[in-house]
Amino acid sequence: MPRSRSGVRMMLISVHIPRRMLEELDELARSGLFPSRSEAIRVAVRDLLTKEREKRVRREARTVVSERA
Repeated sequence: MPRSRSGVRMMLISVHIPRRMLEELDELARSGLFPSRSEAIRVAVRDLLTKEREKRVRREARTVVSERA
């Protein structure tokens, strides 16, 4: 099983995406913004997870505040 530079074990998944999205991912890699389409996808997933985690924390904080009122 491959590992990242930081030693984290990487898991292989398969996804279906529209051809246009794949072409755009390839362009990001060709332009040098990302070293590969896989890295671009990892960054996108990480950002999505971070955003959703922050939204969940804010919702939970609002719930606690409203329960105290």
